[in-house]
Amino acid sequence: MTVKIKFGTDGWRGRMAENYTFDSVRRCAQGFAQYLLDGGKGGQWVVVGHDKRFQSEYFAAAVAEVLAANGLKVYLTDGPTPTPVISYAVVDKKAAGAVNVTASHNPPVDNGFKVRDEHGGAIAPDGLKAIEARIPDEVDAVKRLPLAEAESQGLVVRFDAAPAYIEHIKTLVDLEPIKEAGLKVMVDPMWGNGAGWFPRLLGGGKTEIIEIHNVRNPIFPEMKRPEPIRPNVDAGLRATVEHGADILLINDGDADRVGFGDENGTFIDQLRAYGLLAYYLLEVRGQRGPIVKTLSTTTMLNKLGKIYDVPVYETGVGFKYVAPKMLEVDALIGGEESGGYAFRGNVPERDGILAGLYMLDFMVRTGKKPTELLEELFEKVGGAHYYKRIDTPFQGDKQEKIDRILAANPKTIGGLKVTELVTIDGYQFRLEDGGWLLIRFSGTEPIIRVYCETMHADKVDAILADGLKIAGIR
Repeated sequence: MTVKIKFGTDGWRGRMAENYTFDSVRRCAQGFAQYLLDGGKGGQWVVVGHDKRFQSEYFAAAVAEVLAANGLKVYLTDGPTPTPVISYAVVDKKAAGAVNVTASHNPPVDNGFKVRDEHGGAIAPDGLKAIEARIPDEVDAVKRLPLAEAESQGLVVRFDAAPAYIEHIKTLVDLEPIKEAGLKVMVDPMWGNGAGWFPRLLGGGKTEIIEIHNVRNPIFPEMKRPEPIRPNVDAGLRATVEHGADILLINDGDADRVGFGDENGTFIDQLRAYGLLAYYLLEVRGQRGPIVKTLSTTTMLNKLGKIYDVPVYETGVGFKYVAPKMLEVDALIGGEESGGYAFRGNVPERDGILAGLYMLDFMVRTGKKPTELLEELFEKVGGAHYYKRIDTPFQGDKQEKIDRILAANPKTIGGLKVTELVTIDGYQFRLEDGGWLLIRFSGTEPIIRVYCETMHADKVDAILADGLKIAGIR
């Protein structure tokens, strides 16, 4: 039976050997090729890369064969390459777009098919629908040119995307002061594409870079999945304490996301991380420009927007919403709750490597450790903000759950008055203290997410408990 392919936040992800097969990947590639051809981009270049998951390099080769057979030319990465590096290669090579074979932070049994536009950023929802509509139902409708033949004809060219990206990064952050700062930096690339990048960028000076989980291992030992949140980051947090490191940098499997641990081995959640990065650009670097945030991330950004007199734009969840908005308003920074942050001057795409460098630069320029930087941020925005998320697999009718959420109409959540219901993406109940509860369905997995932010540390669990009840989970 033909697998029906439906694109989510970034493209398509599936379970290997179940619905994610060579035939289904080739069908996706045919749909993307037709999308480019219909957009008048026949004969142009497309960048194709991959991560370190099982068989990823072979899936990427299959994509290249299909694109070449459709009259497109392919720059095929010569090894596993971080997503932000692939995205920058699109701009550097003036390509029409990119395909990245990766399931990012998903469990080890999954793989994926990410697509990027000519800016190196996520394709907007209408574009994703257009690609999806062009995916043939049967593999017999797929064009294919054997890789060796495509290479001999110059239609597929293997290349190293790293050098151009590194030169670009040097225009955004001065690496030398970080190299000579004498920091001890723990890095956890989560067995993924980020391995070796911080030593390569920052090695040779007084700063010491220590990596763990830096070889290829597609089963991702010591973590449920290569996603930079707890409990997946716990091994890195322990290593930070054991080595007496000043900070922990964590990249997900394809290195477009980042997580941080402080000098005490305490995880800095994604909302606080976003607040720190925005504060760094506004206060320390003195830059100005709009902030783009998904509704699932921190209200600290709204407060920083008022303090520094910059506009804040709120979007649905996912870079398919963030990237187009960043381009539209020439944003200073854009980001989401999952630990993905993008920056002006770079491509409108999450970059876990650049975000990590910016955090180190923040420390070097201020002479402060992560805990001190957080204290400074909280003082600026009026106090500490607390965040927590619960992910729960679900079965059954999604619409029934949606109807239940809408029918709940709670007056209070966690003892706080509900002031507004926002349905940009999911169901966000805004609360009287400026905090919020959000219930939404994952765009890539059969998971319902319940998350909140509040300035009341003692109300986090109560807010989430009410959220689970509203969602019909407990």
